[in-house]
Amino acid sequence: MRSTTASMLALTLFITAMASAQDGNVEAHGFVVTHGAGRLRGTGSDGAPTGDFLIREDRFRLDLEGWSEDIDAEIKVKAEVVHDALARRLAADLREAYIDYATGDLDFRIGRQVITWGVGDLIFVSDVWPKDWVSFFAGRPMDYFKVGIEAVRARLWSDVVNVEVVAATPFEPDTLPDSALFGVANPFAGVESVRVEMPRVGYGNVEFAAKVSRKALGLDLAAHAYRGFWSTPSARTNAANPPTSVTMFYPALSVYTLTAQTNAAGGVISAEAGLYDSRDDRDGSDLATPNSQIRGLVGYDRPLWSDARVGAQYYVELMDDFGAYEGALPPGFPSESEYRDMVTLRLEQMLRRQTLRLSLFAFYSPADSDYLVQPTAEYKLSDELRVAVGADLFGGDAHTMLGRFDRSDNVHATARFDF
Repeated sequence: MRSTTASMLALTLFITAMASAQDGNVEAHGFVVTHGAGRLRGTGSDGAPTGDFLIREDRFRLDLEGWSEDIDAEIKVKAEVVHDALARRLAADLREAYIDYATGDLDFRIGRQVITWGVGDLIFVSDVWPKDWVSFFAGRPMDYFKVGIEAVRARLWSDVVNVEVVAATPFEPDTLPDSALFGVANPFAGVESVRVEMPRVGYGNVEFAAKVSRKALGLDLAAHAYRGFWSTPSARTNAANPPTSVTMFYPALSVYTLTAQTNAAGGVISAEAGLYDSRDDRDGSDLATPNSQIRGLVGYDRPLWSDARVGAQYYVELMDDFGAYEGALPPGFPSESEYRDMVTLRLEQMLRRQTLRLSLFAFYSPADSDYLVQPTAEYKLSDELRVAVGADLFGGDAHTMLGRFDRSDNVHATARFDF
């Protein structure tokens, strides 16, 4: 299980739901899914064999839902048993487990839950919550991209504004691709000691976030604030040359964003803008800690013809205090870019009475000249059985965000049976 707290919550919810079964206030359903992602190249970045598969796994999911007739409350548990065919092991994974309670204009959710904010399509400015990039780069169903967090969420609905407040602990980082599994270079391959330092559990390290939203002038508007940590780790080395030890840590971060969305020009126009305040490095001189950033995106999505749609986005990211960052770089040390951008394109077509879905999602960075193309096809054979095939195709220089996965090109297939 991901944590002891979540496990205890799941057990409590399960017992409560079973106790309610005599009143008929419980439902159970689930699915079995098998997934495999095969490499299109057989070697890693160092030329060593890495095997034919990135992922080969089977999952058994049980979704349990129970509710009360006396109070406006319900409980949900999404739990899985995972068979990793490559590692030859079984594991349990608690995807979600929470209690919902509503009273008047207030509702609460307590437990392990998935939170999604913002208006971007696979580009994230306001959405600071953890993501599983292994799943995304290896073609797992999109449900596995977002990671659950243990949190308390409260929402207030009113005619003036809607308010959502989240408190989450312990900190849950992004799940990042393993260098050996994905064939990317490991900058610390020769280092004797590599340790990971997670934020300590305690009030001072609780993640707090708030969202205020409303409709005005035909726009869906929202403002977000977050106080927590960068979701990907930074690295601090010792003074030896070359370094003999590395500490991976998660620097403090605050995020402030605005989003807007409206129907216009035959489709939906979206925009996000935000400040990423790197609280541990506000002057930009600490090379081990990311500088503050300004991020923004604009997007447009519209139908093309019957059962078809197209969407496009432009994203930009600007490093703050770039001069201070460059001034702190040792001679000959590679520099990060001050400016990075990304263009995305989504195409979708439904066929055969909407049982066949063909889609293409592509990322391209004009600044870095790297890309990721993801074509997929999903066919629904019946109400219970569906199959999907797709690919992840990377390209670009090895030092860029997407180009470093150039040897991770893969094709993948998924079959899912619901019950």
